Amino acid sequence: MNFIAMDFETANRHPESACSLALVMVRNNKIVDRFYTVINPQMPFDARNIEVHDITADDVKDAPTMAEVWPHIKRLYQPGMLVCAHNARFDTNVMRQSLGRYDIQEPHYFVIDTLQISKLFEPDLPNHKLDTVSDALDVELWHHHNALSDSEACAGILIAQNEQFGDEAIKNLVYQV
Repeated sequence: MNFIAMDFETANRHPESACSLALVMVRNNKIVDRFYTVINPQMPFDARNIEVHDITADDVKDAPTMAEVWPHIKRLYQPGMLVCAHNARFDTNVMRQSLGRYDIQEPHYFVIDTLQISKLFEPDLPNHKLDTVSDALDVELWHHHNALSDSEACAGILIAQNEQFGDEAIKNLVYQV
């Protein structure tokens, strides 16, 4: 499989407050490249979010905005590209809202949600959180809620499930944004 695993962290409860982004590029079921950046959301941070991901306003004060990050990654979001995320509804909404703040149109791409497919393929797990699924599939998650670690784990989950259940089972769970 060829795809991008994507994970955002946000500064607060607003989806347009992206404060970090990681992309993990997978070709032929192997991780071939990684991209990570902190992002200046140009809005306040909530203490709860900082507690989760340890990113503060001070950490991003000199970081690029999403509008400045976009030109560096937009070539990855071509029609027909498959993007996976664990709880993809959250991450695709953060993408849409963070770009929308700068009047940048959301790209169209295919999405697969490892949270949803884990519910189908791993129904006996006590929950389907990223750390639980990673542990069950023996996928490394070296720092939960670090966007790069989460993206690598997400990629590992999709690779493991693809190897176990096959292309056709995975293809049936893809949708387009």
